[in-house]
Amino acid sequence: MAVPSIVQFNFPTLIRFGAGAVDELGDYLKAKNISHPLLVTDPLVVQLDFTQRIIREVRQKGISVSVFSDIHRNPVKSDVIKGRNAYDGHTCDAIVGLGGGAAIDVARAIALSIHHREDLFTYDDLIGGDVLVVHHVPPFVAIPTTSGTGSEVGRSAIIAEDETLRKRILFSPKLMAEVVFADPLLTLELPPSVTAATGMDALTHNMEAFLAKMDHPICEGIALEGMRLIASSLEKAVLRPDLGARSDMLLASMMGAIAFQKGLGVVHSLAHPLSSLLDTHHGLANAVNLPYGMAFNADACSAKFHRMAHTLDLPGNDANAVLDWIRQLNESIGIPSKLRELGVMEQHLDDLTDMALADFAHPNNPIPLTRSAFYQLYRQAL
Repeated sequence: MAVPSIVQFNFPTLIRFGAGAVDELGDYLKAKNISHPLLVTDPLVVQLDFTQRIIREVRQKGISVSVFSDIHRNPVKSDVIKGRNAYDGHTCDAIVGLGGGAAIDVARAIALSIHHREDLFTYDDLIGGDVLVVHHVPPFVAIPTTSGTGSEVGRSAIIAEDETLRKRILFSPKLMAEVVFADPLLTLELPPSVTAATGMDALTHNMEAFLAKMDHPICEGIALEGMRLIASSLEKAVLRPDLGARSDMLLASMMGAIAFQKGLGVVHSLAHPLSSLLDTHHGLANAVNLPYGMAFNADACSAKFHRMAHTLDLPGNDANAVLDWIRQLNESIGIPSKLRELGVMEQHLDDLTDMALADFAHPNNPIPLTRSAFYQLYRQAL
């Protein structure tokens, strides 16, 4: 669905969606009496023309803007601490996250850390730290520039430990953005490789959420629609981009993030260690592992694979049709078929397997995973 004008909807975050939506940022900040936001982005996005235009237009509204962009592609705790120091040092009063999942996750974690001054990972949801998120969180605005993680509509941030690179989850409803400016124009200049990797990230979110064993029929319906949009728009967004395809991908990305509150699964647990150990782009890691993880679940989820095949309008109506479609889509948009093409070697498999087994995503997979199962999946994908 191409969206010709700016529309507004809540799910539950207030979302301003459409071409030119980001132009409303300055007036929004002014209406909220925000005078000095910290713009959190990444080292690449900060250099882009639209970022400089956004900063310039906000400043023309009489609002000071400080910029923090010193973050890693796969963010770590020290990124958040440096961002908090920038917030404190510039006496900021709000946070604007601009970028892909890494920038928005760091922005969200900075927002948490402003009035929650214990060690950051005290608030790790995996150890029950979410109940400690009780204090005020500064105003937080999210502006996505990719169609992948959907982090802009989320309420959690994934941040890794600096030393071990173990991923931790910071979670609370308090961490949801007050408003999202989802402007597909900001995604038009993404290079094909980034569009492909982030798009397959969105597909992985929708597919894994649909299969996750936790019951949530609303999320399943959203996930199916997200898959349908991706099926009709991702290849075009990569190879022949236009505003309609970019709009559909941005919607599908947000749908994936909404849907995966139901849970994720084996693919994410295969992908996370690649980002930690080899600094692989998260979306690319998901894309390469997706056909292998889906094949692992196929026998136990035949009815759901039938529904996916029907939604995707495939000639077959079973898991094989879905798996073939994933492989063909990956090939058509330039995604490698094997982990070796990402730099994975035989000697990495044991460490990757241990990290995958310890990952937080796979407990919601429809089939339980053992260490042996993870190892065999990595070998198949190698």
